[in-house]
Amino acid sequence: MAKIPFLLVGLWLLGSWTSLLEAEYMKYKDPKQSIDTRVQDLITRMTLEEKIGQMLQIERKYASVDVLKNYFIGSVMSEGGSMPAPKASAENWIDMVNEFQKGALSSRLGIPMFYGIDAVHGHGTVYKATIFPHNIGLGATREKVIACAKHYVGDGGTINGIDGNNTVIDRDGLMRVHMPGYFSSISKGVATIMVSYSSWNGIKMHTNHDMITGFLKNTLHFKGFVISDFEGIDRITSPPHANFTYSVEAGVSAGIDMFMIPKFFTEFINDLTILVKNKLIPMSRIDDAVKRILWVKFMMGIFENPFADYSLVGYLGIQKHRKLAREAVRKSLVLLKNGISAEKPILPLTKKVPKILVAGTHADNLGYQCGGWTIEWQGVSGNNHLEGTTILTAIKNTVDPETTVIYKENPDTEFVESNGFSYAIVVVGEHPYAEMEGDSMNLTIPSPGPETITNVCEAITCVVIIISGRPLVIEPYLALIDALVAGWLPGSEGQGVADVLYGDYGFTGKLPRTWFKSVDQLPMNVGDPHYDPLFPFGFGLSTQPTKAIYSE
Repeated sequence: MAKIPFLLVGLWLLGSWTSLLEAEYMKYKDPKQSIDTRVQDLITRMTLEEKIGQMLQIERKYASVDVLKNYFIGSVMSEGGSMPAPKASAENWIDMVNEFQKGALSSRLGIPMFYGIDAVHGHGTVYKATIFPHNIGLGATREKVIACAKHYVGDGGTINGIDGNNTVIDRDGLMRVHMPGYFSSISKGVATIMVSYSSWNGIKMHTNHDMITGFLKNTLHFKGFVISDFEGIDRITSPPHANFTYSVEAGVSAGIDMFMIPKFFTEFINDLTILVKNKLIPMSRIDDAVKRILWVKFMMGIFENPFADYSLVGYLGIQKHRKLAREAVRKSLVLLKNGISAEKPILPLTKKVPKILVAGTHADNLGYQCGGWTIEWQGVSGNNHLEGTTILTAIKNTVDPETTVIYKENPDTEFVESNGFSYAIVVVGEHPYAEMEGDSMNLTIPSPGPETITNVCEAITCVVIIISGRPLVIEPYLALIDALVAGWLPGSEGQGVADVLYGDYGFTGKLPRTWFKSVDQLPMNVGDPHYDPLFPFGFGLSTQPTKAIYSE
């Protein structure tokens, strides 16, 4: 056997070691490199399969360590009510998310995933102030999201001041619950640019490329990306999912970067792979989408810190956040009627009286106060699932200790007239719902709400609070009602309602939506020739905060 000169062996070993070092150096793993450099380096290393995987956000029920690793999934999310365990703690969430992350990091290139949640609706349901005037609560929501190891806020934003469920009356007059329009949130730790294209009520998803690219032009400085809604592209066709290959092609071509495909993600992978290989979708469009996604991941810092820790768990339910939620409640309430005239207002109420009546299905029900997208997709009823303050409890906390508060959900007229009440507070409204489950063609207050209003308000001085995500039919009872408040969905901090009822703070809220007299008037919007509302857009009476009133 021929001997290899020692010098040659040394040179060979040195050259091999140098080559090994060069091969192991990957710019995308170097935090000292610019984000653009890291993105470009990583995209050149990725296969088509790895790129398509990054374009997917799947539901946690169908995710696992192996799925994240083998399909290179870019994101995991929770649909309504989907949680790691009943009444899951922050620790439960962190453990689950970190386990998924292990799967993502064990893939060939180790690209971390991010976790998505419908957070602006009231993340964690620890407290939920449905309306966020002046962005109240968004910072607190961000802290809760991070505390539970979430990176992405979906289905968010407010339209017309109403919660991200966006319960609105369309301009076409159909009373339906829309998914959100546009929402963007970029910050260290929580980031996305989102467009929810789909609506749940048979409305086709917008696939106009100019609309999408126009939106992108306005958000490029965020370096964000566009994501579809839950099974959104399925609804491009009627019936949904009738031609999924076409839906994938239309969605990707329109400019959507990430697709919320909760369950049938392998079908998406197969269809998009075929579309690219057949040159029906150019690789440049795939690269464009993946670059946007990767840019956000690098910006978020999850390549360097992919795992969540427990350091922010204590932020959940802290007093600072509850105060913010309570403030949001106070500022969102709209006073629609306050006595017969301004000279004789009903509100603020007197705190010290012998006895008052609190009535209505929504007076002592945290689930009803929070509405849909709380604990479960369609919400819950009762006080067992939530922590917070009901409106009834808030009233008891606020009135003078010597004032007796009697609660009866649906009292008859005889009970009201025979008990010597100084006044009554009636809290009625809608039952929780979300999206198409809340569609209504009559927008009436559910029974026994109208009966409760009539029985109480015909007998004694009454304040009626409507708990709802949208204007409801109230005109038939308005003459009976002494003071009327649009309470929307105040969430868990019912004390904010009592704050303004009793004058600790003044009413300042204005209607974000025209309040109609009858659904027969719809569609009706500001500027229409037939505009004749019960309360116009922007209406809202004001009161001044006052010291405690103790006169009987």
